[in-house]
Amino acid sequence: MIDAEPAVGRKISPTNMNRTDMPTLDTQVLIAGAGPTGLVLALWLTKFGIKVRIVDKTAEAAPYSRALGVQARTLEFYQQAGIAGEVVRGGMQIRGINLWVSGARAAHVSFESQLEGLTPFPFILAFAQDAHERFLIEQLDAAGVKVERQTTLMRFDQQHDSVMATLKRADGSEDICRAAYLAGCDGAHSIVRESMKSGFPGGTYTHLFYVADVEASGPVTNDEAHVDLDAADLLAVFPMKGKGHVRLVGTMREEPGRRDAELTFDDVSDRGINQLKLTISKVNWFSTYRVHHRVADNFRKERAFLLGDAAHIHSPVGAQGMNTGIGDAVNLAWKLAAVLNGAAAENLLDSYELERIGFARRLVATTDRVFTVGTKPGFIAAQFRTKVFPLLALILWRMPLTSRFLFRTVSQIGVNYRGSPLSDGAAGSIRGGDRLPWVQNAASESAGTDNFAPLAAMAWQVHVYGEPRSGMAEACAGLGVPIHIFAWRSEMRRSDLTRGALYLVRPDGYVALADASGDPKRLEEYFMKRGLSARSSEIAT
Repeated sequence: MIDAEPAVGRKISPTNMNRTDMPTLDTQVLIAGAGPTGLVLALWLTKFGIKVRIVDKTAEAAPYSRALGVQARTLEFYQQAGIAGEVVRGGMQIRGINLWVSGARAAHVSFESQLEGLTPFPFILAFAQDAHERFLIEQLDAAGVKVERQTTLMRFDQQHDSVMATLKRADGSEDICRAAYLAGCDGAHSIVRESMKSGFPGGTYTHLFYVADVEASGPVTNDEAHVDLDAADLLAVFPMKGKGHVRLVGTMREEPGRRDAELTFDDVSDRGINQLKLTISKVNWFSTYRVHHRVADNFRKERAFLLGDAAHIHSPVGAQGMNTGIGDAVNLAWKLAAVLNGAAAENLLDSYELERIGFARRLVATTDRVFTVGTKPGFIAAQFRTKVFPLLALILWRMPLTSRFLFRTVSQIGVNYRGSPLSDGAAGSIRGGDRLPWVQNAASESAGTDNFAPLAAMAWQVHVYGEPRSGMAEACAGLGVPIHIFAWRSEMRRSDLTRGALYLVRPDGYVALADASGDPKRLEEYFMKRGLSARSSEIAT
């Protein structure tokens, strides 16, 4: 836990790394694994001025697409980093979902009509993981960081002030890397997790699934998602970039005496494909997989951390996996940067596991329940899936409060850290730990067109909607915290913001402190109590 009193801990920053009492480091953060999670962590740390080294055992980025859906909260993070526009242009905006039963559309859900004012990105973006990774690699390259390919983390030893990692290159030679911290983004079979001796409890579902990227024609090859609910099989169709290019995800009947890897697209049941009237002209990629549900017992051990699939794996329901890993990376990045830049004691890093492990456990439990309903065999389950569920989904989506709750959940904009020791106070329904609500028309002299524009600084900041209390500007100046004052508008109340309240916002866009009275003294108390400084947290220029 983070101490209630100011903490004194070893702080490592670019200005003191060469002191005689500090270890000589090869890098500040070593990242094992160059999937989306590791790449985002590397990119964010680089923006904070942290020296990183990122290694991956593969010879090149995956040439095929695994994860596809990019959620609104991930796009909001990308907007902070100035890359959301390019990502959105590279993908397909999914603005609706259709449920089909026996070849007839049973329900249609449109996102736009119910989601006005929630986020700048009221859709799910279909952006293939291979293209996604290439884009992030290009961003890292531009920042001067290269992924070290065919380089495997073999083992590591933790010392009181650093991590000694043994890396193996493609030619068999070994390299010893000394880093302040190690981030394990190395997937479900994580060496970092195994070395930490962290348990990975959970299980594997009995169903065999397939995923295929195909070129096809038919009524469901549009810009929406389609799910065929069948008594025996399950098939989902997602749009991808390019005319007639779609992703198929479905259950697959196992063939006795044949290994999963031996199965091909020819072994896929054509029942769902025919019911959706799909005509497939070309299969670009096909693979089978088993669905797991696991969460590591710990996300941190001293100077080593787990992120992404190394920390949690779950069913593909709701396209949550990759987005959760990216959320891990953004959460950890600013905290590592604060410690390494001398703006926080090391115990700030305890909050990473506290904030992320609870969400991961809830997510696995939720997707497990939904996945079970969608794939459970038997007559009763089939009747619910094909008759009750489509009607229920349509009714719930037509209720504004329910539809907005469902989107907030799936899009991850509803993720909060209310139980974190970094979260304090409340102003109306907004509490410390909540994501800062978005207000589209919130222009101010320093903000731009909406209240998310200042978040591009990726630094601590204060927001006041309406007139701030006397002394607020002086308190912010003394602490080195920028203040953004927004003229009060009626839509701010609809976003649950309180007029004149104080909102201290973290570098990742979450409210750290909410105070309805707008008392500037609460700011000083917040930073002093936690041993934090808002200075030295700005992104590198």
